[in-house]
Amino acid sequence: MTGANYLLESDPSTDSTGSPQADSGQVSKILIDCGLRQGGRYCEVDNFKPFPYEPASIEAVFITHAHIDHIGRLPLLYKKGFRGKVFSTPPTKDFAHELLLDSEKILSFEARDCGEEPMYGVEEVEGLMSLWETAAYHQILKVNGFEIELYDAGHVLGSSSILVTEVKSGKRIVFSGDLGNPNAPLIQPAQKISRADYALVESTYGGRVHEDTQTRKDILENVIRETVKGGGVLMIPAFALERTQELLFELNDLVENGRIPRVPVFIDSPLAIKLTAVYKKYSEDPTYFSDRAIKLLRGGDAIFDFPGLHLTLTTEQSKEINDVPPPKIIIAGAGMSHGGRIVHHEKRYLSDPKNTLLFVGYQAGDSLGRRILDGAKTVKILGENISVRAKVKAIGGYSAHADQPALIEWLRPMKLGLKKAYLVQGEEDQMEPLMQRIKRDLSIDVEIPSPGEEVVL
Repeated sequence: MTGANYLLESDPSTDSTGSPQADSGQVSKILIDCGLRQGGRYCEVDNFKPFPYEPASIEAVFITHAHIDHIGRLPLLYKKGFRGKVFSTPPTKDFAHELLLDSEKILSFEARDCGEEPMYGVEEVEGLMSLWETAAYHQILKVNGFEIELYDAGHVLGSSSILVTEVKSGKRIVFSGDLGNPNAPLIQPAQKISRADYALVESTYGGRVHEDTQTRKDILENVIRETVKGGGVLMIPAFALERTQELLFELNDLVENGRIPRVPVFIDSPLAIKLTAVYKKYSEDPTYFSDRAIKLLRGGDAIFDFPGLHLTLTTEQSKEINDVPPPKIIIAGAGMSHGGRIVHHEKRYLSDPKNTLLFVGYQAGDSLGRRILDGAKTVKILGENISVRAKVKAIGGYSAHADQPALIEWLRPMKLGLKKAYLVQGEEDQMEPLMQRIKRDLSIDVEIPSPGEEVVL
């Protein structure tokens, strides 16, 4: 389930032993993430419902990473009265500004299409950013009643798991955020946390095992070779943040080593191009980037550029892709085909069996991408019924999410002290097998909470 948003309240009536106190102080309220629910459309009904808390009462918001399902309702929070502080790593703040401005355009368009008022405007985005502060990993942040520490989650550049300690009771609760797929080519791996009382753990791929890094590159190479040999168009719906940059990294390596034919490669996403500039900004910082990536960069390898790569910023440049004869590769957003430029290419090329649609990321249950991946023979795109005759393939190994074994290993260091784990941010068919595996392998008590459920720790 998308749309991460967690409210954490301190208990002013206890001390560090958990004993009741006579003079109860004021309750402190903080949020972890404030995301947009994503699915078939941006204007999901839940996004327009009032917050289940008073925005003005929130003292601070701590952001795990900049994906819209974790930050997308922050400007609405500001619009409804929030004036506290927002904290994240520096890359997350940089990404968030670009992503929220991009999302504002899409939301405004789709809100009108759905008969709703726009959720927020540019003014709210800029007002929110004026409250946003940055913090380094392991810097202790203090908000009345709480101490907060960020750990690298290895998901996207600058992503965090967030450890919160309630000062009076000493209770420690960790919010995993989205955890990264190990051995990601660009960024550092997720950091382990050794001690916590409670953990909220993402479960996007809780029932799956990804291909290893070499297998996924081999599959990518084979898909490209087969499509090029057949004279087709390879379409890759890719999330603008992390997935596009990882693909560029891999394609650069495949091209330079002669493993794939040199054909035109189009990054047809203004947002992805802007976010790639943020990657370049931090690309020699070992806090965030992997040793391998930094070594390549220092050796003069432009890992985000290679012969045949074209960046199409304008609408006119995007349309000109149609004039380039196949074979060609088009990487475009959105990653679940619920908007963006990829839908124009899918509309044009899906009906030709010479072409291939390659999914490299998670597809939500009610998204266009999921319907195609599940075998739909006809889909509606931009108001037209389009036959799906192109080959449809998927590579799970390019997901930025940890698979089941990686989730288990992230939890393992907390095994002895953890009182309970809560599985969040996943669909039931992924949560259930992960829950059983955690119980079996780690003997940890696990629960799957319901949306809106309140828990006293």
